[in-house]
Amino acid sequence: MSGIESIDARTGEAQPVDAVESTPETVRATCEVAAVAAPDLARRDLRWRSGLLEAMAGALEEDGDAIVGAADRETALGLPRLQGELRRTAYQLRLFARVVEEGSFLLATIDHAAETPMGPLPDIRRMVVPIGPVGVFGASNFPLAFSVPGGDTASAVAAGCPVVIKAHPAHPATSEATFAALARAASSLDAPSGTIALVHGFAAGIALVEDPAITAVGFTGSLAAGRALFDRASARRDPIPFYGELGAANALVVTRSAAAARGEEIGAGAAQSLTLGVGQFCTQPGLLFVPEGPQGDGVVAALVAATAAVPGAHMLTGAIADAYRAGVQSAAEVDGVRALLASEPAVGTEVTASLFETSAARFASAGAGVLRHECFGPVSIVVRYASGADLDAALDALDPALTFTIHAEPDDPNTPGLVDRASRAAGRVVMNGYPTGVGVNWAMHHGGPWPATTRPLHTSVGAASIARWLRPVAYQNVPDDLLPAALREGNPLGIPRRVDGTVVVGSHTGRA
Repeated sequence: MSGIESIDARTGEAQPVDAVESTPETVRATCEVAAVAAPDLARRDLRWRSGLLEAMAGALEEDGDAIVGAADRETALGLPRLQGELRRTAYQLRLFARVVEEGSFLLATIDHAAETPMGPLPDIRRMVVPIGPVGVFGASNFPLAFSVPGGDTASAVAAGCPVVIKAHPAHPATSEATFAALARAASSLDAPSGTIALVHGFAAGIALVEDPAITAVGFTGSLAAGRALFDRASARRDPIPFYGELGAANALVVTRSAAAARGEEIGAGAAQSLTLGVGQFCTQPGLLFVPEGPQGDGVVAALVAATAAVPGAHMLTGAIADAYRAGVQSAAEVDGVRALLASEPAVGTEVTASLFETSAARFASAGAGVLRHECFGPVSIVVRYASGADLDAALDALDPALTFTIHAEPDDPNTPGLVDRASRAAGRVVMNGYPTGVGVNWAMHHGGPWPATTRPLHTSVGAASIARWLRPVAYQNVPDDLLPAALREGNPLGIPRRVDGTVVVGSHTGRA
């Protein structure tokens, strides 16, 4: 086994980390321990599970200074951004604690035995149960909120599943520091051994997806890597769900009414959104559809001026910076594309933003395919359209994405059609705002049709993300004392349930 180094994202300086790359044998043993833990963890009281999530949040906050310091060195994201990310990470753990306590996530449903037009039906009771050990891949661009202690881990623990996490190679020291906090919290509540585990290395990731003990996988990363792992998960003897949040270019459409009313404001706001975090957000608006003519020119002028004012900054890794520069060069070489703002030549991880412009007709043409693909970093393509038909043709060429943003004034006749199109092409529709910044709450959906994700029915952010790690079981004519507590007649958990077709909330929601 080889040692692991932590790389300073700003200087390239390497420091050893007290960890080694995990062999396939190590991953196998780790997953076996998780499999042993799974039944114990699934039986734990909901209040205990909620307490575990609260304890994990508290442990991260206790170690916050060390965690943020390690993350800043490995990502160059800056202390303010990372301190905010730590708060978000603790918040989402506590959100899932409330999800567990509230109990509706169990989807407890009771249909008592009854005579029906189709004849007598037996007593049927249904709920969801933990799917089993879950594999989680840490993301590069959010070393806390989408990594070791991130939303996949939080939602899987909330579901009652053990979690084996594959650390991202760009921030091993941060991964070790956050894992230590989570493990300490688990130990303090006497969680079963194997409730949470950490592995390192490329080979470990493949072994994790293919391990027979793993029942589902959460992944945030590139389209190429995600597709490769998805194929492995699907090719197993026992195929498992692979929840991959991958990559697609997010559209932002400016209508003529909005361009006329607040073009300068929209241009400046779009610049802030596309350069936020050096453009390293999966919701970054990489495609801006702006009308031709003086009003659209005002949007573009404000966009260019505000983007040019953003200084160069370090990307997460040298490989990511190199890929960004290659993507910018590919866009520049497409016929019919002109540079509005050229990135400055640079080496290492430091880059500046780029803006390009093309026509809607050129964007929709077969030869402009590269423009429609996500380029991870601070770059956007401005697509100028002359008419509604022109815009429709360009939007028809889009791949589905995580978000679709519309800027329009009240009573704009084009808005209903754009909202309808957006709801078919993305998982989140944004009106008169900007897509960067994904809230953590009950209503959030962070997903979308392929290639945005591998499973468009699910979200990787928010309370609903717990559904990925649960499977339904129906109990027919099972005696009350043998049923899970959530389905017993007296509702000892006091959770919301659907009883004989009616949603009932209260301490006693069975039959009198």
